[in-house]
Amino acid sequence: MKLVAYLNFDGTCEAAFRFYEQALGGTITRIDTFGGSPMATQMPPEAHARIIHVRLQVGEQCLMGSDTPPGALAPRSGFAVAIQSDDLAQAQRCFQALADGGRIDMPFQATFWSPGFGMLVDRFGVPWMVNCETAPA
Repeated sequence: MKLVAYLNFDGTCEAAFRFYEQALGGTITRIDTFGGSPMATQMPPEAHARIIHVRLQVGEQCLMGSDTPPGALAPRSGFAVAIQSDDLAQAQRCFQALADGGRIDMPFQATFWSPGFGMLVDRFGVPWMVNCETAPA
């Protein structure tokens, strides 16, 4: 069994996942629109370019998402996508890339549990926590 984060957007899913593809060094392995799906007849024409499903592969992990039907996105609260790395430089690169155009809530820095941890909200409104995990000294 795997737990996979699934993010919803209000028309910006493709832009967000293209950004994540670059920021996280992953590969989009599937991307489908409402207009190209059996649901096309149930959606207004202006929603046909919205993403019904996208899958981003990052190493052995994946991140998935979609756009909601127009006007159906609920406000985000009470969660963050967490990135764990055992490589400090990699964690710092991910943090900086995701922070581009977003808001840093806690700068990437050493903590009592980690040589590098930070929190941010990206330009698409998704909260992230980036943590470097290393073996205790």
